[in-house]
Amino acid sequence: MRQIIRATALVAMLGSTALPGLAQGLFAPVIYVNDAAVTRYDLDQRTRFMQLLRAPDASRETALRELVNDRLKMQAAELIGISVTDEGLQAGLAEFAGRANMSVDEFMAALAEEGVERQVFRDFVTAGVAWREVVRQRVVPRIEVSDREIDQALQREVETPLTDAVLLSELIMPAPPGSEDQVLARAEEMARTIRSEEAFAAAARQWSATPTAGRGGRLDWTPLADLPPSLQPVIQALSPGQITQPLSVPGAVVLFYLRDSRGRLRPGATEQTVDYLTMALPSPAEGARILAVADSCDQVHVQANRYALDPVSRQTSPLGAVPTDVAQRLSTLDPDEGSVIDYGAGATLVMLCSRTPTLLAGEADAASGEGTSEVAETGNPSFPPLTPRDQMREQIYNRKINEAADAYLAELRADALVRQP
Repeated sequence: MRQIIRATALVAMLGSTALPGLAQGLFAPVIYVNDAAVTRYDLDQRTRFMQLLRAPDASRETALRELVNDRLKMQAAELIGISVTDEGLQAGLAEFAGRANMSVDEFMAALAEEGVERQVFRDFVTAGVAWREVVRQRVVPRIEVSDREIDQALQREVETPLTDAVLLSELIMPAPPGSEDQVLARAEEMARTIRSEEAFAAAARQWSATPTAGRGGRLDWTPLADLPPSLQPVIQALSPGQITQPLSVPGAVVLFYLRDSRGRLRPGATEQTVDYLTMALPSPAEGARILAVADSCDQVHVQANRYALDPVSRQTSPLGAVPTDVAQRLSTLDPDEGSVIDYGAGATLVMLCSRTPTLLAGEADAASGEGTSEVAETGNPSFPPLTPRDQMREQIYNRKINEAADAYLAELRADALVRQP
């Protein structure tokens, strides 16, 4: 009986003193997402997990935001009846571990050696798998990609110069054995906080161990082809004023800052191929009347039906091959816009149906087997081919899915009750 009393007293003592102490420790909630808590332990573990993955921003603030997002993702999945099966989870774990060329057990063992619990990895993947299914059911059915969007993306690709030389600044920090993590952490902090050439130059003078340190790491113009092949796509992905993520090389950690770039347009990129029509008319007044009611090339054809002989001629041609008087008018017109040329004894209605970079027109002909593209004719391997239409469609489709998924997650967050204890 005394033992029962002592046990009861011990429980009462723990409940009144020890448990509040624990609640202020590792497992104390740091934030609530609706009715789900994120504890300090969750936050510590996720931060360490992100650091081990070399995430671009592995700060506690970012880790907390991602944990809140994970709670929202799991709640959204539960709301529409989505649950992650053991098979789905194992597939997700294997896919993620495979990115590091490791098995799931090897990956989890590596995490454990660094103090990250297995469950942290499992929870991270579970939220990702569940969210992927939420997106598939709620977002994907609303995504469409039009031919016009593909045309516009291809035209932007044509009009974007291909970089052939870059103006870089470098910062190379030695990382002797045993100091790699410390040096990498310093580089990651620089990549997060440096926002100007002046700031990068100051950091290079302080930390860089190369002869360029004295001039702020500044390099002269460098042909892109002279850079290591593995570095070229990293630099090409930058816009002037941006900095690379830290690049680990044997014995050092490297950062690059892009000050400027220059390049060339593909052959044919500045030339235009026009789809246009002309219509011979007895007077300028007749042309003005038709343009007053016809707002497209198809409508001009409709108006032409009132004439005994069809006076409309429609063709597609490089603008340089169009008769000079017609070409001059076409150069000032937007698609489905027309003008009338007054010849004194008669007139000609001119309407632009569409305007396409000659390079795109050449690619379309090559795809249909009707001709060869300008890129192929140059025989210059320094100009890569344009992205195929089906591949461009897929790129736009995936981008729109990601954007819509981010927007949906933002809606969930705006509607959620997120509060601190």
